[in-house]
Amino acid sequence: MLSYQHLYHAGNLADVHKHATLAWVLDYLTRKDKPLTYIETHAGRGVYDLTAAEAVRTGEAAAGIALAQGWFPPDHPYRQRLDETRAAYGPNAYPGSPLIAALGLRETDALHLAELHPQEHAHLKAVAQDWGAHVYQRDGFELALALTPPTPRRGLMLIDPSYEVKADYDAIPRHMTSIHRKWNVGILILWYPILRGGPHGPMLKALEATFPDGLRHEVRFPPAREGHRMEGSGLFIVNPPYGLAEELAAITTRFARLSKPIARP
Repeated sequence: MLSYQHLYHAGNLADVHKHATLAWVLDYLTRKDKPLTYIETHAGRGVYDLTAAEAVRTGEAAAGIALAQGWFPPDHPYRQRLDETRAAYGPNAYPGSPLIAALGLRETDALHLAELHPQEHAHLKAVAQDWGAHVYQRDGFELALALTPPTPRRGLMLIDPSYEVKADYDAIPRHMTSIHRKWNVGILILWYPILRGGPHGPMLKALEATFPDGLRHEVRFPPAREGHRMEGSGLFIVNPPYGLAEELAAITTRFARLSKPIARP
């Protein structure tokens, strides 16, 4: 299916969870003077206008980054990427994960982005032409297997499907096992939604059986609007870098503020 467009959901609390983690991991990796490869399997359009009708209609950014942007100090990598995006694309712009990666990487690093949706791919290709990125209109998992092991061998892959097709939950453990078999040193970051009914449960059991040293992190939050099924956001990380567990604990603390009453003057 090719109906999903992330513009409706850009800047929601799941993005805050995923992008804050991604920005931190990239910052950690680039502290070493060694090149790396970044691969993304479901890239989207790269940068989003939060005043677009699609974003305003769902209200997810208003219940997401609009509330969370003050959680991160100016020197946090996620906050830095937000500030850089707004400086480059305007005050209402929000970075997708490809732009977070592009802003965090160096000239010696490789950036590979897959997006199958024709409209989203066209947006991504247009905006990414100045990033030095390799952009592909191709199934992300097929590309991941074709590119691994990459050059440079050091690096990470973000796996962020839409989960429009329920079969994704069954297929992802197989895909990640195949990718890891070819690229056993790569950091694999899988994002998944926490939906009412818990369809992610069997997938996680399979992943934890295959990757017993993997790092699982989840945050919960109220649905963005009445009838919205997403109640939280999850990450499963293979080969988590040193210090990530502590950073995720800090993210948990930030999300806990959602359950506290808002202070009034």
